[in-house]
Amino acid sequence: FFFLTFNLNARLKCVQVRTKHVGFYLTVYDMSFGLVLGVYEKQPDNEGIRLTEAAAAFDSSISGKLSGMLTISGPPLKKGKSRIFYGLHQDFPSVVVVGLGKSGTGVCGKENWDNCKESIRAAVSVGCRQLQDLEVAHVEVDPCGDGQSAAEGAVLGLFEYDEFKTKKKVRVTTQPYGSVDSAAWQKGVLYGDGQNLARRLMEAPANHITPTAFANTIEQKLSPFAHKVAVHKRRQSWIESEQMGAFLSVSKGSEEPPVFLELHYKGSLDSAQPPLVLVGKGITFDSGGISLKPSSGMDAMRADMGGAATVCSALVTAAALKLPINIIGLAPLCENMPSGKANKPGDVVRAKNGKTIQVDNTDAEGRLILADALCYAHSFKPRAIINAATLTGAMDVALGSAAAGVFTNSDWLWERLQKASIVTGDRVWRMPLFQHYTKQITESALADLNNVGKCSRSGGACTAAAFLREFVTADHWAHLDIAGVMTNKDEIPYLRKGMSGRPTRTLVEFIAGLASEP
Repeated sequence: FFFLTFNLNARLKCVQVRTKHVGFYLTVYDMSFGLVLGVYEKQPDNEGIRLTEAAAAFDSSISGKLSGMLTISGPPLKKGKSRIFYGLHQDFPSVVVVGLGKSGTGVCGKENWDNCKESIRAAVSVGCRQLQDLEVAHVEVDPCGDGQSAAEGAVLGLFEYDEFKTKKKVRVTTQPYGSVDSAAWQKGVLYGDGQNLARRLMEAPANHITPTAFANTIEQKLSPFAHKVAVHKRRQSWIESEQMGAFLSVSKGSEEPPVFLELHYKGSLDSAQPPLVLVGKGITFDSGGISLKPSSGMDAMRADMGGAATVCSALVTAAALKLPINIIGLAPLCENMPSGKANKPGDVVRAKNGKTIQVDNTDAEGRLILADALCYAHSFKPRAIINAATLTGAMDVALGSAAAGVFTNSDWLWERLQKASIVTGDRVWRMPLFQHYTKQITESALADLNNVGKCSRSGGACTAAAFLREFVTADHWAHLDIAGVMTNKDEIPYLRKGMSGRPTRTLVEFIAGLASEP
């Protein structure tokens, strides 16, 4: 028999077990705790390992064991690579060191993002996922000199949609390690949570996220901020009273009733401050209608409400951040389905502003529901209007997943959107709004407008934007075509494969910047 005595570590991460007869201590670690630390790329003129401030402090606390192990365990860590060590510290049985690349890098004009921030997001996500795979439930994270970017990397990197799977990944809680600006860390958590909300909505099956379910989910997410937020779930009778004929023409093909979701966030002390209006395309499933899509890949069209998901998630995040700005969010929500009641190619419908539209392709439905929403947005006398939509496959062809396309009539708006995207690393790229494209959608045999350009295979993203502009009179309007950034395969290293939730963080950063202006 052994007589055991236990010495509990103050942080409850390990237990020392002493045997009476043998006379030695056996340390039993609690493997549910882990640590992620950063190391910079080795410079030619410096032979030593350059650790971050937090990593150097940790190394000092264990008498240089970490730097010693890094030296003998292989070549210097490259950017985005990792190495794991066990048993270095009783508080952290598992320590992952991640490569941050070169130190001192900043905004790269060629890439239009901040290299340092992107490297931190990518590296932290790698370390957190590695510990998650080991079923480590609590991870402390080196802020790597930028607590917000580190928090974003951790929150975004650990997200995985597994709500309908029996076997789920370990849920990991994260917190900053060492001295850190707690406000910056919390801001990063909220930015990451906002994008993850959009990812969750976009990833969910269409039979679970119907127009009604989408609206209820956003209402629930905004409930903690009820004193500053009003939620209106407009039903079909209201939509009819507003004469939103284009929206109704799309929704009538489905058995699911449409919802026009209207959100009001009053963050400014000045209630008379003109609001920023965000409009999102909310097609909760897009079959193409009578112009039916090919069956291959149609399941991804559950995320055709990505515009609504990102703008609503951005508004939720703005409320959580308590940003001093007034925002109105609008999301026309419906399905695009084939039936005896559905739009037929050649049908003519009337939009809210009285313009008639010849519907030559029922799979170009997003611009129809946005047309009525944009008309309605002007009733609030907005400071600016931004709409987001997974609108065209042509946008994916043009830019791929590198950036969201921005079509805007305002240099003022473009400059602020681009500035925000450089900070978040979720980039945007300006596209043309030439009259060349307008002519292609205004030459219609039966109506004022055609919902597709007469050269249907040429400049599809541009003709779609030109169509939307026919329903805009505001001086500051931007259309974000996010079809190309809807999904992630492996392009963004801190996002797992699946729906991306982009560009939620860029919208939030833009709103935060606008809120700070006079």
